[in-house]
Amino acid sequence: MPHPPIARLRALRSVELLTPELGDAADFYAEAWGLGVVESGHDAIWLRGTGEEHHALQLTRSHRVGLGRISFAVATPAEVDEAARRLLARGITPVAGPGPLDQVGGGYGLRFTDPEGRLLELSAETWAVRPRGRDEAVPVGVTHAVLNTTDIDASVAFYRDVLGLRVSDWSEHQMAFLRCNADHHCIAFNQADWASLNHVAYEMRSVDHFMRGLGRLRHHGITPQWGPGRHGPGDNTFSYFTDPTGLVCEYTSEVAQVVEDRWIAKVWRRTPELSDLWGTAGPPSTKIRCHMAGTPDPGPLAAAPGPLATPPSPSPSPSPSPLAPALAEETPA
Repeated sequence: MPHPPIARLRALRSVELLTPELGDAADFYAEAWGLGVVESGHDAIWLRGTGEEHHALQLTRSHRVGLGRISFAVATPAEVDEAARRLLARGITPVAGPGPLDQVGGGYGLRFTDPEGRLLELSAETWAVRPRGRDEAVPVGVTHAVLNTTDIDASVAFYRDVLGLRVSDWSEHQMAFLRCNADHHCIAFNQADWASLNHVAYEMRSVDHFMRGLGRLRHHGITPQWGPGRHGPGDNTFSYFTDPTGLVCEYTSEVAQVVEDRWIAKVWRRTPELSDLWGTAGPPSTKIRCHMAGTPDPGPLAAAPGPLATPPSPSPSPSPSPLAPALAEETPA
């Protein structure tokens, strides 16, 4: 009899990024991007959006540039305990927990790795913060992460069968969009030459908040490297930027809402008009393609490398776009 998923994930709670440029990255996300610092230390800084989550983003000082941890919310500590039992039944040993999380933001949870070394956390009863004003043109919180993978079928199978995510759509056989609640996707996978973080997206409350946020960034001298536009898969608005580390961050709004008993997953063709329904963004630059590809990331539990790993300089002959719809302008299906 097949094993059931380990838990019912309620939401993507937060993302941790590793950076050797902690101060510059914190200044960017707090002063320009619009997140608020909740707590800070010598080696880490925690930032929140306007929602109730204690933090949406953790920045951690590291010799490695990349993804630290992806945290998902579950409802109760009992679900965390059951998730640990189901992981063990699958032959997957947690690297921490289940138990109280010794971390800023508290909570009860467990951590384990996926087949490509990404560190995943399930948590319940984390601290909440008082919501901030709804009128500010700043992010509510983190809404999705796109991950580059060397085996999209294996990655989708793990996150579907083990974590219980549902496939919302495919972009041909290049990208897969997976959800844990009504939002069209909280995780997406992109077929690539190596595992790495493609980008992290932050939810803006409306298109008006989205556009006013772009205006605020412009006042800081920061303009989109791709966007604004509206994607076909997910129907969400997009504008992509890079932080001081070189990691890609996105403002987005109005992601499609899935009604479970009515939604039928489909395979989108990779064409320019589906990459950007508005037709306003144009093709992504070589620079943003390279930053989305990143560098090979073995995961935060791997041994630290010697020299700092930084995204490659743009190449005059870039490899295929790490964000599938971006390819459409050059290679229509």
